[in-house]
Amino acid sequence: MASRRLALNLSQGLRGRAGLNAVAPLRRGFATPIVKNGIKTETTTLSNGLTIATEHSPWAQTSTVGVWIDAGSRAETDKTNGTAHFLEHLAFKGTSNRSQHQLELEIENMGGHLNAYTSRENTVYYAKAFNADVPATVNILSDILQNSKLDPQAIERERDVILRESEEVDKQLEEVVFDHLHATAFQGQPLGRTILGPAENIQSIQRDDLVNYIKTNYTADRMVLVGAGGVPHQQLVELAEKHFANLPTLPYSSDASAVAAAQKQKPEFIGSEVRLRDDTLPTANIAIAVEGVSWKDDDYFTALVTQAIVGNWDKAMGNAPHMGSKLSGFVYKNDLANSFMSFSTSYSDTGLWGIYLVSENLTRLDDLIHFALREWSRLSYNVTESEVERAKAQLKASILLSLDGTTAAAEDIGRQIITTGRRMSPEEIERVIGAITEKDVMSFAQRKLWDQDIAISAVGNISGMFDYVRMRNIMSRNA
Repeated sequence: MASRRLALNLSQGLRGRAGLNAVAPLRRGFATPIVKNGIKTETTTLSNGLTIATEHSPWAQTSTVGVWIDAGSRAETDKTNGTAHFLEHLAFKGTSNRSQHQLELEIENMGGHLNAYTSRENTVYYAKAFNADVPATVNILSDILQNSKLDPQAIERERDVILRESEEVDKQLEEVVFDHLHATAFQGQPLGRTILGPAENIQSIQRDDLVNYIKTNYTADRMVLVGAGGVPHQQLVELAEKHFANLPTLPYSSDASAVAAAQKQKPEFIGSEVRLRDDTLPTANIAIAVEGVSWKDDDYFTALVTQAIVGNWDKAMGNAPHMGSKLSGFVYKNDLANSFMSFSTSYSDTGLWGIYLVSENLTRLDDLIHFALREWSRLSYNVTESEVERAKAQLKASILLSLDGTTAAAEDIGRQIITTGRRMSPEEIERVIGAITEKDVMSFAQRKLWDQDIAISAVGNISGMFDYVRMRNIMSRNA
């Protein structure tokens, strides 16, 4: 499961930024093209550190333009956890140049769509509009990012809105399980905090917290302005020079720089568990994970192929006997679960690789967990060429299908450049995946799965679960 994205439309709000100090005049860097079926991904870095990246499709009638920021909930402290998400709710509430009504009217008159989301490591503001409206769209994005009013009255109004949103998230068991999985795997560390933050923080966050977060994290060197669709690269570069000239390169104080550096330290994965037993729930909801890989790790795609071998399954789909996943066939035959989902979640310097299980067969939870972890162990010594080829085909198809449309392309460009510094083309990704063999998968499993510490998050009717030590021991057995 990818890190949780809380997408917001215009009526729900975004997040903004106060005015910042001017920097030296911008100087263009060299554009670096990546050719993809005749379409180039070009990047230009300006002298203040802002990167502009585009994929120009001359025949496209619309464009998606957005700003990807290398900061999310991981850039917060215990006291300010929830600030990044809080800002989303305020960015469309007006700037020093536009009232909330004016912002809404401008977007509406263009027929455009303006959205935002926050993850643990990134914040994104993006808009889709007709090509002719790209200049106005960039103007609005820059105004939101640099001049949001952060009106105290709007802040107070949004507290209740965010608290209600938090209550709704708490009703989604998958979200709860994965939040607790992060909290136990990276306990006491920034990556272990939730995106929305605890209720007490939502109630106590003040305007100064929002302003400080913006000044500390909304710096040019941590931003990528992305365009995909009909907008030419040169046009977006010129718009960046016009509207983002006042972005600073570094945080506004040495203290802020020290905090930012501390939050970038590699988290320590901690083998541990958290259980929230509730016998009134009809299902057990269990996530089990080992430490995964970062976006830049050489094993990134091997981890994804290994994940695809374990596979996903849902009883409601009724297709387990016809799937290639060995685990899905076994779970189906023995009626061990309602569903399971393997996942490989990556961050800038670490990750989580594991499986999420949902079952109402409460008397056989031990069997479900045993055979899921036994499948992990099998990957260390017995992987067939056919199942690797199936997993590779599924992975390549999912990646290519996910790139359909200008918004999907912009998302791919922004995510790759902000996390790795470059964009791999779909062709390059396909080549890398295609070269992975069963030996690579077994090597990955031996290093990352075999006899490794695990983090466990379980919610619901879970009295029938193994204890932690017993589950951990399964990781080192061949049978």
